[in-house]
Amino acid sequence: MYNNYLFSIISSTISGLLVILATFYIIKPYLDRFEKQQLITLKQSFNKETFPLRLQAYERLVLFIDRINPVNMLVRLNNNSFSAGELHYLVLAEIKNEFQHNITQQLYVSTASWEITKRVKNDTILLINSAIKAVPAQAGALEFSKLVLEQISRMESSPYEVSAAIIRDEASQMF
Repeated sequence: MYNNYLFSIISSTISGLLVILATFYIIKPYLDRFEKQQLITLKQSFNKETFPLRLQAYERLVLFIDRINPVNMLVRLNNNSFSAGELHYLVLAEIKNEFQHNITQQLYVSTASWEITKRVKNDTILLINSAIKAVPAQAGALEFSKLVLEQISRMESSPYEVSAAIIRDEASQMF
């Protein structure tokens, strides 16, 4: 009698577990599909909100590259009363300020675009520093500007145009 009672409890427990397992395996695909649909809806909503921010970040990087292009920057900052050293200092300060102003854009662009941006900034600083070393100590801003522009004109292609084109191409892939 005790064996029959124990057997009855074990068989009822096993039957209940089998029913629960069968129910779980029947319902699981529906639950997975529901979860995937919720995830897709969440991603679509997230993309709808972040798309304008990402596009704006790409725009700001292109603008940054244009603003630190020495051709544009020297015209914007040049003053004939400056010495070469003063203009050199102003140009470096402008590059650093522009970069700091745009540093948060890295959150919204690819690593490759951000690396290109940093490289253009660093190469521009190197170009400006090499130009100041090449001009005489008492040189004026005009002489410094001419030397920088000569160095840029000797390049096969403008790194500013190439970098901006790469970033624009990457941004266009978002569409």
